[in-house]
Amino acid sequence: MAIPNVLVLRAPGINCDEETVFTWQLAGARAKAVHINELIESPALLDDQQVLTIPGGFSFGDDIASGKVLANRIIQRLGDHLTRFVERGGCVLGICNGFQVLVRTGLVPGTDAPARATLGWNESGRYEARWVRLRALTDRSPFLEAGAEYEFPVEHAEGRLLFEDGAAGAERLKAAGRVALEYIARDGGDGPVSFPDNPNGSTKNAAGLIDASGRVLGLMPHPERYIDSTQYRTGPLRNTKNGDLPLADGLRFFQTAVRRLVAEA
Repeated sequence: MAIPNVLVLRAPGINCDEETVFTWQLAGARAKAVHINELIESPALLDDQQVLTIPGGFSFGDDIASGKVLANRIIQRLGDHLTRFVERGGCVLGICNGFQVLVRTGLVPGTDAPARATLGWNESGRYEARWVRLRALTDRSPFLEAGAEYEFPVEHAEGRLLFEDGAAGAERLKAAGRVALEYIARDGGDGPVSFPDNPNGSTKNAAGLIDASGRVLGLMPHPERYIDSTQYRTGPLRNTKNGDLPLADGLRFFQTAVRRLVAEA
């Protein structure tokens, strides 16, 4: 069995790199952290990798705007290398600040998308740290199963997804398959979604985006922070039938990717 190789990017201000490496390893991948400067000096480090992950934190102190400085470094020094990486079948995952980086670079929803996207301050005007429920709208990303639901924590101040032409732009992106995840009511119902279930006021409840290939995925919530059932918001979540601890949604998210990447190899 071919074990996927994963690089987890480090940079000043990123603070979720170690747990992201651990999560990938727990899911069955071979993962290691690499500093942005090291990758810029040796882009060939990507040659034997299947996934590049940009984790959460406050890269470069979120100067100018969240993720902007790191995004600029990636565009200027690694843009062509990342394009080739994705074209040959590599995957890029951006979580929270990593998602902000992907949006600032234009890697999601992609320069060919029917509407542009940006990220603004949460509609509440403050940092939000809470649990949310998500639904996957596609299985084009190796991480996702269409229709699957997940509960993850969010922790961000600039996570409000805004689109060119507002709701109309969001609908165009959704129709094009670029909206990969949406916030849904935490009780699992299909009623209207409002704060706090949509924690930042994102247009049309968008929570994650992919590019045209489906190989680049960015999302605001943190799957790497729910990899064990004991981490659940109300304490250990037990299976009501036999009392066993069920698979945590975050670990399921990463294991799905590992399983599909192994199948592709």
